[in-house]
Amino acid sequence: MIIDEKPMSMAEAKKIVDSTEKEEVEETSAYLKKFTKLKVEEAEEMRKELEALEIIQLRPEQLVKIIDTLPQTVTDVNKISPELSLNEDETKKILEITKKYK
Repeated sequence: MIIDEKPMSMAEAKKIVDSTEKEEVEETSAYLKKFTKLKVEEAEEMRKELEALEIIQLRPEQLVKIIDTLPQTVTDVNKISPELSLNEDETKKILEITKKYK
């Protein structure tokens, strides 16, 4: 049953899955443990920092992909979404944030 639908980072999803004690979530939990790069607190802090940039064209779905993948180059940022068109300054600010969490 879907209660709410909103984009979230893998770290945030891991927190929810970890708080649910059911056999059905074991696979999801294993996946999230394997691929989550940040602790929940770090992901939440990074989200706040990215949102504070107020980049209009950066949608929530793209924001969580930045948190999940921690891009380290301009090319990595550009791969987040084909329709995302950031200028050099915006990309630089995103990379400054992601590099703090690598």
